[in-house]
Amino acid sequence: MKSTGTGYLSIQLRALQVEDFPMVEKWSNDHAFCLANGWEIDRNEDELFSWWHNCVHNHPHDFVRLGVQYESRLIGYADLANINGISAEIGIAIGESKLWGHGVGTEVVKLLMVNATEKFGTEIFDAETHEANTRSKKMLEKLGFTEISRIGSEVYQGIESQLIQFRYNKGE
Repeated sequence: MKSTGTGYLSIQLRALQVEDFPMVEKWSNDHAFCLANGWEIDRNEDELFSWWHNCVHNHPHDFVRLGVQYESRLIGYADLANINGISAEIGIAIGESKLWGHGVGTEVVKLLMVNATEKFGTEIFDAETHEANTRSKKMLEKLGFTEISRIGSEVYQGIESQLIQFRYNKGE
């Protein structure tokens, strides 16, 4: 378990637990979170639990999902996907929308990158966000990611939005 402290933030990445489900259920009732993350609003509890159970127990070799803990509660999750030699794709979801825009995501990505470098030797990080997700774009740019392409589009918060791909290379 790793933690970081910048100003008032104290964040840890940890293994997911089935017992975290009540927090996941809260996120599923947050319309802003659901719209931003493509979650169905008012999702069936059994279906949501089945998905969460799979997140906790399914561990593909090229994918890691960690819980984001802040002030002793689970507030989201962070992903490393397509882990392949020295590269991986990152993704985060902060389940408590009231925490958005306060630097939490930035600290989570920093911690995730340190974790990936230590555990897998990752040096190249890819990320993707929607053009309409200005907070995510600013966060990635602040962390030194550069835009590498604009391929595809999908619905973000009810609006069709261009997808933007970013990359961070520790060696550059």
